Amino acid sequence: MAEEISFSVTTGRGGAPLTLGYERRGAGEPLLLLHGIGHHWQAWEPVLEILAAEREVIAVDLPGFGSSGPLPDGLPYDLPTVAAALDAFCRELSVERPHVAGNSLGGLLALELGRRRRVRSVTALSPAGFWSPGERVYAFTALRAMRLGAVAMPPPVIERLSRGAAGRAALLSLIYARTGRRSPGAAVAETHALRDATGFHRTLAAGGNTLFADDVREVPVTIAWGDRDRLLLPRQGVRAKRTIPGARLVRLRGCGHVPMNDDPAQVARVVLDGSR
Repeated sequence: MAEEISFSVTTGRGGAPLTLGYERRGAGEPLLLLHGIGHHWQAWEPVLEILAAEREVIAVDLPGFGSSGPLPDGLPYDLPTVAAALDAFCRELSVERPHVAGNSLGGLLALELGRRRRVRSVTALSPAGFWSPGERVYAFTALRAMRLGAVAMPPPVIERLSRGAAGRAALLSLIYARTGRRSPGAAVAETHALRDATGFHRTLAAGGNTLFADDVREVPVTIAWGDRDRLLLPRQGVRAKRTIPGARLVRLRGCGHVPMNDDPAQVARVVLDGSR
């Protein structure tokens, strides 16, 4: 069952509370799961039970997304701030140096936690931060259009579209290669998560100048990319490998930008292998 935890983070005016929602399942070495921009922890639902058979899985809603509250006033939604908040979240749960897997924005945050040596291993699925200037403009424009569409559609229209395969494709084809595998209820829930995300615009603004340019040393890194990713193009995986030469680069066959639902078994295998 999803839970919430509140803890204090440091701002320019001192300490301020931050509340994050999360799901915790399974037993074994801890594995922190981080979703992408505009999504929520339920993006990991297709692989949670497989992962929880070998790991204590903690899937968290990032600040300003899902059920989590926004960052306190005065804190930017940039890489150092959100990574520090996630580190504090783990300490509050008494979880020391978990494995971490992240998708898109979550993959970028996972790599930052690895760079800081705050985790045991990193698995990054189509991580942000390895784009060219043109690719970043394309991705941000597509995300803004997807957000505008979610905000503009009345809830009854979202529900009606979600009932059919063509409607789910219209809602989700930017991020999934196999939209027919996403259930109507999940399509509705994540469309609402996108439209209600209080951290969306500030996160996108903070990412405008973000590039991940540092090697990640002393921490095992796996970078996996869907070969049907339409948002962050697969060639960015080659750049990620150049930046982090010791990383294992894996191609996710038949998967889009959010691969967990496209092929749960393949993704779970990559995450578990990366955390061994």
